[in-house]
Amino acid sequence: MLLLLSAVHLFKLKTYHEVVDEIYYQVKHLEPWERGSRKTAGQTGMCGGVRGVGAGGIVSTAFCLLYKLYTLRLTRKQVNGLLQHTDSPYIRALGFMYIRYTQPPADLFDWYAEYLDDEEEVDPRAGGGGSTTIGALVRQMLIKLDWFSTLFPRIPVPIQKQIEFKLAEHNRQSAAAKPAVAAPRGGGGGGGNNYNPGRADADRREHDDRDRRDYGDADNRYSKDRTKRDDRDRERDRDRDRDRRDRDRDRDRDRRDRHRERSRSKDRHRHRSRSRDRRYR
Repeated sequence: MLLLLSAVHLFKLKTYHEVVDEIYYQVKHLEPWERGSRKTAGQTGMCGGVRGVGAGGIVSTAFCLLYKLYTLRLTRKQVNGLLQHTDSPYIRALGFMYIRYTQPPADLFDWYAEYLDDEEEVDPRAGGGGSTTIGALVRQMLIKLDWFSTLFPRIPVPIQKQIEFKLAEHNRQSAAAKPAVAAPRGGGGGGGNNYNPGRADADRREHDDRDRRDYGDADNRYSKDRTKRDDRDRERDRDRDRDRRDRDRDRDRDRRDRHRERSRSKDRHRHRSRSRDRRYR
């Protein structure tokens, strides 16, 4: 009944401004599931990655409204309105989340670059206790594979490396511009507000491992199929060569037979000529 009422209420939200107001009044955290509704204790790997809503738990208000934003097909101006909203950090955070889920991976850094050092605080964790900054939040969205155990859309490895390079370059420029570095705050959703190259390397290795798992079987199947095709091609080539040799032998045999026949014909002709000469002499 609770889910039905929520769905009906969500359906009634028709405009961008209505959804923004709903975010302002209702969103208190940024986790995908409501606290305590999803039991994955002791589960590892894909066992914990439940895809069905009914089996997974109660979808959070934040993610319901994120989906509603997706159905509205926001304009660039509306997205920027979310990112720069002054009323609530959760409105801004859902704007960044909207970008992470809907924009091409190659465009993500350009969207986020302006906000990498944003100091506005937000607490993404259900129940609180995970305060971080908007800048730290967008960095996590660029380098992490998941958000509270829910996978982000995949970023191809070459683009991920470009993002990490740009982040490192941004950090060098920021360090040169600020001699004194502020102490890092505790992070929500996976870390503090400073980019950690070691953590990024670990994430990239995990990214590469997932790629190998996803595409390894396909590569093996392709290799086997290619070997079978090569064997068939070689067999066809052998058959073609055998047929060509047979045709050559047949032509040679026919040529020899014709030559032998012409030779016999000439011999008979010469024999008849000599016989006539002797007869009329």
